[in-house]
Amino acid sequence: MEIIDLKQEDLQIDSFGIPNIQSPLGLSTVNGDLIANYVADDATVIISDDKNEIMNSIKSGKGIAAFEKAGPRERIYFDPVKTKAAIVTCGGLCPGINNVIRSLVMELFYRYGVKTIYGMRYGFRGFFPEYGHEPYLLTPDLVHEIHEKGGSILASSRGEQEIDKIVDYLQQKDISILFTIGGDGTLRGAYEIYKEIVKRNLPISVIGIPKTIDNDISYVEKTFGLETAFSVAGHAIRSAHTEAIGAPNGIGLVKVMGRLSGFIAANAALALNEVNFVLIPEIPFDLEGPNGLFTHLESRLKRKTHAVIVIAEGAGQDLIENKSNQTDASGNAKLADIGVFLKGAIKDHFKNKCSMSVNLKYIDPSYLVRSVPANAHDSIFCLQLAQNAVHAGMAGKTGMIVGIWNGKFTHVPLKIVTARNKYLSPEDPLWLTVLEATGQPISMKNITKKT
Repeated sequence: MEIIDLKQEDLQIDSFGIPNIQSPLGLSTVNGDLIANYVADDATVIISDDKNEIMNSIKSGKGIAAFEKAGPRERIYFDPVKTKAAIVTCGGLCPGINNVIRSLVMELFYRYGVKTIYGMRYGFRGFFPEYGHEPYLLTPDLVHEIHEKGGSILASSRGEQEIDKIVDYLQQKDISILFTIGGDGTLRGAYEIYKEIVKRNLPISVIGIPKTIDNDISYVEKTFGLETAFSVAGHAIRSAHTEAIGAPNGIGLVKVMGRLSGFIAANAALALNEVNFVLIPEIPFDLEGPNGLFTHLESRLKRKTHAVIVIAEGAGQDLIENKSNQTDASGNAKLADIGVFLKGAIKDHFKNKCSMSVNLKYIDPSYLVRSVPANAHDSIFCLQLAQNAVHAGMAGKTGMIVGIWNGKFTHVPLKIVTARNKYLSPEDPLWLTVLEATGQPISMKNITKKT
């Protein structure tokens, strides 16, 4: 992700004044007293974990870039008795949203003593009275069981809204901290809200919690819901494999989510280890020709009489003609259905261009993947993200998200998070693992001869 070129000033977290209120958490600042410690404001998480990279950076005079470390601070900015918070969820569903909401409420209410917590309904629309979505007043009793269910108790929506009116609402309701749970579109909205707040010089903290099963948020090691998503997708792959081996020349084709990145496809394929071809948006491929997918698929069927293909929804878009060029409410390009297209293309190829008959079964588990409750690992991760988000907000941090890097929770500025998406690089060790597990070629693009 070329993060080694980040400068330390790019990673600076904005804060309100000097926090002068003693935290109510009752933690320690002394090691060895058997009490958990507060995190010092100058604590960091180094971006690179490679000794040579660190030494070269020092020698070149660049210094060592590091994220601000997340965690509870000894001194906080907002007085819990006077603090009001708001929580909003936007974009598509994702396993773990309710876990995050519940954990935010529990941490604010019980650990810090914040009693007024608004749950904004239907995304950013909840800030506009004309939509008629009155906010919930979130309490521990209201949220105590929601983590057992998929989706979001607050519901969601897509689409741009008037930022100045959202900030008007926050100001009128005397809200001190806004927690935004969402993907790249939501975080871009959160960044615009933050900039408007800065413009007005208001003491309102904006803390983002990145939500996307695609795992395409930059400078974040992973996002919540990813593990649940590829685990559920794995059930579809298992069914596809069973169907494939149950018929002569059987092909199981599974489409999974992943508009711009192939993390779900890659991880789901590895989790089952029964997949023969993984097709992702980051790596182009051809269908026909001596090195195209169909040539390798024919070879696989002749050797093993069955094959399983996993394709991410954003893969192979260049192969489909007559695309609409339309965008959704969030401004994302509407993708053509690569799963249906590839299903038809495979059938056409083997019927008209090959003497081999095939039995193809197509499975699209997209909405099953999005709407299930979080698994145990994601549930823990959601809890930790929410707790660290509350710690940051109460300490007066703003314009940031809570992420994780090298296994440690971090504060990352919204400015750099929203500047680019994260992709699965063909040079990433994860992709090498996929190639070795599937046995598929490094490239399925035909070599064009130079004239």
